Amino acid sequence: MKKKNEISIVRSSAAEYLTFLTATGQSDVNAVYADENVWLSQKMMGLLYNVESHTVTYHLQKAFKTGELDENSVTRIFRVTASDGKTYDTKHYNTMSNLEELIAELCPNGVEYTCEE
Repeated sequence: MKKKNEISIVRSSAAEYLTFLTATGQSDVNAVYADENVWLSQKMMGLLYNVESHTVTYHLQKAFKTGELDENSVTRIFRVTASDGKTYDTKHYNTMSNLEELIAELCPNGVEYTCEE
């Protein structure tokens, strides 16, 4: 049974999908693995790192504005199915880029998570 805060991703042959469990074990976060990169939406990043989506948005906008990250280089649109059953084009962020430093700002004490295949 799906959890209330779980996000479903439409499957395609062009990408693989990973599920991360948060440190508390209360949320599953689906990530897209495509082109040798892991991609997460802002909502998924918030769930994974136990912060609100607006916190992720703030840090991303700051990184784009200062030039720390190039938005065109670290974003990609994937189609996701929301809890209402509709499919939406959703911006995802390449976590293999400098996002690691950005995430360290979100979670200065570190984050534990496990990855299930």
